[in-house]
Amino acid sequence: MIPTGGSSGEIKFAMHTWETLMASVRGFQEYFQIDKINSFCVLPLYHVGGLMQFMRSFTTGGHLAILSFKELESGQNYNIKPQEFFISLVPTQLQRLLQNSESTQWLAQFQTVFLGGAPAWNEILEAARYHKIPLAPTYGMTETASQIATLKPDDFLNGKDGCTQLLPHAKVKIYNEQCEILNPCQIGNIKIYSQSLALGYYPNIRDNRDYLQTDDLGFFDERGYLHISGRSSDKIITGGENVYAIEVESAIRGTEMVTDVCVIGVPDKVWGQAITAIYIPKNSNISDLKIKTSLKNKISKFKVPKHWITVENLPRNSQGKVNRQQLEQLASNFLQNNLVSS
Repeated sequence: MIPTGGSSGEIKFAMHTWETLMASVRGFQEYFQIDKINSFCVLPLYHVGGLMQFMRSFTTGGHLAILSFKELESGQNYNIKPQEFFISLVPTQLQRLLQNSESTQWLAQFQTVFLGGAPAWNEILEAARYHKIPLAPTYGMTETASQIATLKPDDFLNGKDGCTQLLPHAKVKIYNEQCEILNPCQIGNIKIYSQSLALGYYPNIRDNRDYLQTDDLGFFDERGYLHISGRSSDKIITGGENVYAIEVESAIRGTEMVTDVCVIGVPDKVWGQAITAIYIPKNSNISDLKIKTSLKNKISKFKVPKHWITVENLPRNSQGKVNRQQLEQLASNFLQNNLVSS
């Protein structure tokens, strides 16, 4: 049983078997054309991203190095040859390592640096490419025994962005709300078919274990690369328009005025939902007016947040996922207090 909470904050236990975990390992081996898998693990072993690093090394006779991220960040490390190892990071970890030139040079020596757990933003992807870090943006989840789609480092270093390729043990179909399969370049709901799927959430076995209907939205491009557009539950409907939080967050990060940001929708009598940005400014001179001005030609006017809330930190778990329930409560309290005081 592997714990998963995602962005909801409510812990569930995904039930896996030796067969489902090994299907994931075999898909990895085939995709990367490798027999023995060496892993440098800085993720918690109770998390699927850490557990599967152990499983890959243990079952293929590879080496496994385990170090806490705090130790890694403080400059500790093992005497290994990074070019023979895979390492997995979440975006906030990569961001912190990129702030240190020694860590950056060390990461660039790895065989592959997987990046997953939460959406990455353009700023760190561009920085990783600039420093020639062999990044492999990855899509997967606890329910699929980690990755089912990954962009190979060569593709990433050659300029590909925002997409992944399916591993051999998984298939994905994109459906619309009427359950019709969509054509390439049409955004829809992602349904996953794989031998690595969890049986269900403890104590319930899923009725149909052939596929997993996710909350994720995406599309295949003409070349068969999978693009993730966001989550259906993160869709904000404001004034009758659909807005995806990930697009607005990416645009705000692109201003380079914030160190972190999360965009949510809050109930609004006029708009249905009002787009709200909760962010950490890079310095005290940055105001929401400056950010809004910078967004002018980046996104449509109706996508620009109506409310801006500054915080000292965002509640993220060890995998880098934001707890949106906490932020919704924070935004609700903030807006109530402001309305009362005004």
